[in-house]
Amino acid sequence: MSAAEETEVEDQPWGEVTPDAARRLLVAAVEAFAERGYHATTTRDIAGRAGMSPAALYIHYKTKEELLHRISRIGHDKALAILRAAADGPGTAAERLAAAVRSFVRWHAAHHMTARVVQYELDALGDEHRTEIVALRRRSDAAVRDMINDGVRAGEFDVPDVPGTTLAVLSLCIDVARWFNAAGHRTPDEVGALYADLVLRMVGARKQAS
Repeated sequence: MSAAEETEVEDQPWGEVTPDAARRLLVAAVEAFAERGYHATTTRDIAGRAGMSPAALYIHYKTKEELLHRISRIGHDKALAILRAAADGPGTAAERLAAAVRSFVRWHAAHHMTARVVQYELDALGDEHRTEIVALRRRSDAAVRDMINDGVRAGEFDVPDVPGTTLAVLSLCIDVARWFNAAGHRTPDEVGALYADLVLRMVGARKQAS
């Protein structure tokens, strides 16, 4: 699945990027960064993929790093929204944690190319932008940690180390973006369901959430 095809799925990850030329450049940057890495990608590479001249890129983005920041910010906002919606939703801690993992993993699988850039190019950001994104990541960490703490307090989970388990859960989910293959035998929904079950086992859930 290309970055362009990723934009065709239901939640339209780049719908907030306007005008169309800016969106095309961003999609092209996602493809280039995912395939070659941020540092090996030039602005000429990005403009060429978008069918535009290198000069046209600077009309919409001052630098290549600004493009990466835009991609990273949108992706991390989406990740946080997914996790917070589950954390603040109805149900037991196990049900909410399972819902969070299913949705979080499904997004990382369905948008694996975008997610690889969002999750693994953090160190390429400038100091100011990196600080901003790290703050978003901490809020995502807190959403998962809150659900695990809720489960421990309710007697649903057996977790001696909540911070360490939170890190393990998020790492497990995020890594889906690294290996997921759209041509493989599992769909994003199937991977999400599998990982929700694995995470409930990881936290020692007394009763599996359906």
